[in-house]
Amino acid sequence: MKAYIIIILLIFSNYITAQKQLDTIYANESKNVALFFPEAIRQGVTGANNFVFTYNREKEQYFGLLQATPGMESNLLAVTKSGQVYSYILKYKNHLHKLNYFINEKESIGSELPKKIEQKPILKIKNVDKSRIRYFQKFSDFLLKLKYESIRTKRQNGIKLQLQKMAYNNFQVYLVFEVKNNSEIDFEIDYLKVYRASGNRRRKASFQRLEQEVIFKYKMADFIKTGKKKRFVYVLPKFVLGENEKLMLELKEFNGNRRLILETNY
Repeated sequence: MKAYIIIILLIFSNYITAQKQLDTIYANESKNVALFFPEAIRQGVTGANNFVFTYNREKEQYFGLLQATPGMESNLLAVTKSGQVYSYILKYKNHLHKLNYFINEKESIGSELPKKIEQKPILKIKNVDKSRIRYFQKFSDFLLKLKYESIRTKRQNGIKLQLQKMAYNNFQVYLVFEVKNNSEIDFEIDYLKVYRASGNRRRKASFQRLEQEVIFKYKMADFIKTGKKKRFVYVLPKFVLGENEKLMLELKEFNGNRRLILETNY
């Protein structure tokens, strides 16, 4: 079974190699060459026996060690915890000028499984006619043009989530958000959910949260590149927070581990 997996990975590696120019890593038998990945290594294989790549299979670790003996060049194929694939050409060299490689997520040649592309709906509307949709759009656009405000901000892992405005109009409440990506990795939004929450999150027995329906999203961002920011508006049925309730926002990265939770009593 192990041999079968290795063959499949090598075939996959050869296909990818034809698609993209791979970087070369040099190694020898007298020194350990360390490769530091952005995620824990799940699997790593080399194409020839004169190269050995070792990593901790028992406990998740972010680095592996490469050694080599004289022989033909080969390749390394590594798969991380989330399924990201990395591939490099391996060559033997007597004198090494580099012993540590810090691998960036952008160096990934692809995903182990084809990425499922989901068309994220712009609107989530039930029993709302077109005239109401146009009104939601106009009022949302009006809010985005108003003077900048900040109710609450959460910063984590290079991502900033900010609730800028909360406005009541007719039977709806409008939430104005800004998401800014200050990290070195592009951020793809899986979801941004809105909850009414009560109790203490640290005490699960007493904590309760109720997800609120979003009936309209205006200029909702799906993807935020490094150094960029996006502002957009959610429209929800009107609600008023109780005396012991908080508004909770949960922002989750698609196909990633970054997750922010913002709470406010506003």
